[in-house]
Amino acid sequence: MDKDINILAIESSCDETAAAVVRNGREVLSNIIASQIDIHKKFGGVVPEVASRKHIEVINAVTQEAIEASKMRMQDIDAVAVTYGPGLVGALLVGLQYAKGLAYALKKPFIGVNHIEGHISANFIEHKDLEPPFVCLVVSGGHTFIVYMKDYGVFETIGETRDDAAGEAYDKVARAIGLGYPGGPKIDKLSKEGNEQAIYFPRASFHDDSLDFSFSGLKSSVLNYINKMEMKGEEINKADVAASFQKSVVDVLTENVIRTCKLKKVDRIAIAGGVASNSRLRQELIAAGEKNNISVLFPSPILCTDNAAMIGSAAYFEYIKGVRSSLDINAMPNLKLGER
Repeated sequence: MDKDINILAIESSCDETAAAVVRNGREVLSNIIASQIDIHKKFGGVVPEVASRKHIEVINAVTQEAIEASKMRMQDIDAVAVTYGPGLVGALLVGLQYAKGLAYALKKPFIGVNHIEGHISANFIEHKDLEPPFVCLVVSGGHTFIVYMKDYGVFETIGETRDDAAGEAYDKVARAIGLGYPGGPKIDKLSKEGNEQAIYFPRASFHDDSLDFSFSGLKSSVLNYINKMEMKGEEINKADVAASFQKSVVDVLTENVIRTCKLKKVDRIAIAGGVASNSRLRQELIAAGEKNNISVLFPSPILCTDNAAMIGSAAYFEYIKGVRSSLDINAMPNLKLGER
């Protein structure tokens, strides 16, 4: 396609209100994020109703800021894209309805984007020459997947969590040892002061040779350890708990994604999602990649957390294939990767 394609993208699936302008799927002209972390900290996690109300309050200002920062005019945008699932239904609806209104008013094409596909596409922004096929490990607060990306927009899910996502387990363990929300960065930081060999926590595996994950047993094991220590009146070394828990999570994530590369005979792993910022995960994956002659790619931290630039990237590859969404499209909180 000779003409540059500029897409205005909106993301509101959880507790970040975000808007971005992305050119040709890989160049970010603006990427504005209004985070609600400080609002939800006092609740120990995201409260859906509070998140929805905050999205309503700021979405117009965030979108206008994204347009201004891009140095473009609203009427020069080629298409409007938005996350329509998965996520919190109320939060999704705020962004979805706002984006529909914009597309209708501007008479521009409208594209609904899968949030998980957005996380994967963040790697196209960070790594300009990246092209499928490759394996992607998606690890965030609500999602843990191993995906084989055959082509742009064409995915095969190889493994996924059967219960808690890795990020959920981080949050619950962080709460149990008194670190608060959000748990991932806090455990990552504290674990640097601990001994990851101090306590053995289980790694779930399945007899059917599946590459799925399960973190609920690990979470329960950590909670049981804490309860036993408290019942015996013994002091809990929080840093050791954090480091040992994190090692268990990282070990199984690393093992399964390396196995997937060997299964699919590919030599590139792209990491996506909020937990992709975890320092221990990055360290272990890079080491395992070097050992197995597999390159490991990470987005910048700003592209790991929820943002609209990743949605704009994913939308571009749909746009050039001729994919358009109806203005009747509804929020789909349980949308699966590859579904439309």
